[in-house]
Amino acid sequence: MNTIGKVSSAEALQLIAHVVKAADHAGKSVVVAIAGPEGELISFLRMDDANAGSSLIAPNKAYTAARQRKFTSELGKKMQDDNVSPAYWGDDRITGFGGGVPIVQQGKVIGGIGVSGLTSLEDEDLAVAAIKAVFG
Repeated sequence: MNTIGKVSSAEALQLIAHVVKAADHAGKSVVVAIAGPEGELISFLRMDDANAGSSLIAPNKAYTAARQRKFTSELGKKMQDDNVSPAYWGDDRITGFGGGVPIVQQGKVIGGIGVSGLTSLEDEDLAVAAIKAVFG
């Protein structure tokens, strides 16, 4: 039998708490989403005053990172450098906005985190820091 690990709901809440604490400390508001390895949503939170549009973008970042098994910023770079449309993937949830990061444990993707509301780099930094804080 082949079993694939997945971010637990408790871990998802820890990831969200870390992002919220860091964003709040910086006086900023974001949306954060956690997906399983298949891209399906496990947990989601929109901070007070976070942009409503980010409520659509963060889950898509988590989805993309989990399904494509890479940082969404990498896909965005490919889209720009190679003039590749997101339609290339045949999936309207794929995004190239930075801030989506795969969650990898023991060489396997167990989920994805998407942060939205700041610059792509700030979103990505929050996501990476949360993963390090929760998974080491």
